[in-house]
Amino acid sequence: MTTMREVLPRIQRTTASIDRDVSRYQTESLTNRVDLNISEETLIGWIRRHGELSISELVKLTDFSRTKISSCINSLLDKNILVADGSTEYTGGRRSKKFAMNGNFGLLAGVAIGVSSVDLGIADFSCRLLARHSETLLVKDGPIRVLGRICSLLENMLEESNLNSDQLIGMGVGVPGPVDFSAGTLVSPPGMPGWDRYPITQTVQQWFPNTQIVIDNDVNAMALAEVVQGTGKGVDSIIFVKIGTGIGAGLICEGRIYRGANGCAGDIAHISVDKNGPLCYCGNKGCLEVLAAGQAFFEQPLRTEQTSTLKDGGALQAENLESNIGEGYAAGAEDIRESGQYIGDVLACLVNFYNPGMIVIGGGGIDLGSLLLSSIRERVFRRSLPLATRDLQIVFSEVGPDAGLIGTTNLALDNILDISACQALPIGA
Repeated sequence: MTTMREVLPRIQRTTASIDRDVSRYQTESLTNRVDLNISEETLIGWIRRHGELSISELVKLTDFSRTKISSCINSLLDKNILVADGSTEYTGGRRSKKFAMNGNFGLLAGVAIGVSSVDLGIADFSCRLLARHSETLLVKDGPIRVLGRICSLLENMLEESNLNSDQLIGMGVGVPGPVDFSAGTLVSPPGMPGWDRYPITQTVQQWFPNTQIVIDNDVNAMALAEVVQGTGKGVDSIIFVKIGTGIGAGLICEGRIYRGANGCAGDIAHISVDKNGPLCYCGNKGCLEVLAAGQAFFEQPLRTEQTSTLKDGGALQAENLESNIGEGYAAGAEDIRESGQYIGDVLACLVNFYNPGMIVIGGGGIDLGSLLLSSIRERVFRRSLPLATRDLQIVFSEVGPDAGLIGTTNLALDNILDISACQALPIGA
């Protein structure tokens, strides 16, 4: 088992050689991806969404002819991307083959880095999780320690699961800060000393040289998980809002992650909602994150009642706040409503501008319960145009605690398949 004492010299050697190796890695990163045409990408998208499909089912879901679909399927079988799986239930006619992702094509890793923890997963090529691990890990400790620990854990997970590290062909990494997607680096991330422009990809590839690595903002990964496996299936325009220690949004536009010109689309944390509000670490006053994110909410003293009013006598936490509202904790209820109103004001502007079909609320904010959701809904519907909200749904995420892993493993798969802009799955019935 690799120890931290062994890890640190290894990373220090890595950082010393990064500059001369960057161009070589950027060239190599394009050599192992699978070439697909647009039609093949579309069919793979439908198969990933449904698990397995027959040619007849694909004809119904697309506007492709049976001949075209058969040709694409044969090409994907030749590339080992798909396998001919089982058969449909016998109905008296000829049984139809079902086609599914070839889980044995290779292994994928998902790495969801949070402010104070990390989730790691190993999945097969169909993004089915084979192993996972979570532990406390402080991002403020810097990239050398954090990436060293992550790579060490991944090596151990592969070994303990009897999986071959040479088969790890793709890795998706979600990080809690603004990402220059084309370069795969964080840019001036707040509260992350040492991470600015740090070469994450090149460092990790010192451990896993055969692995294609893609770096993205953690909220973008969670937004992708929502359209792959959550309430966002079938919706082509989504705003995913993560409310936790910080706050951020991921945008799905026409079925694809929308990152903007430089990769920072969806950074709503520093939209000012009160010009006379408290000073934010970014240097401005009244930012949404200061007034409505989890860290601000739970670190600030509540306005009137003290924690002694909790019915269990314990400290105020997200998971017990709503249950205590009915026990006289009026100040807590008002704080939740106010946070929801701030968030709703910002989202109302986005709804008028972007006209999404769904807003999904995720992260630790879910623990604040229906009062937060109703406050957000009330503000959005009051301040948005009627046409923009006519069919709008505002819901909590149903993906669960594996959202980061689901998103990052799917990012890894899209990167291997070289799907344009790491697009999400196709939209339709």
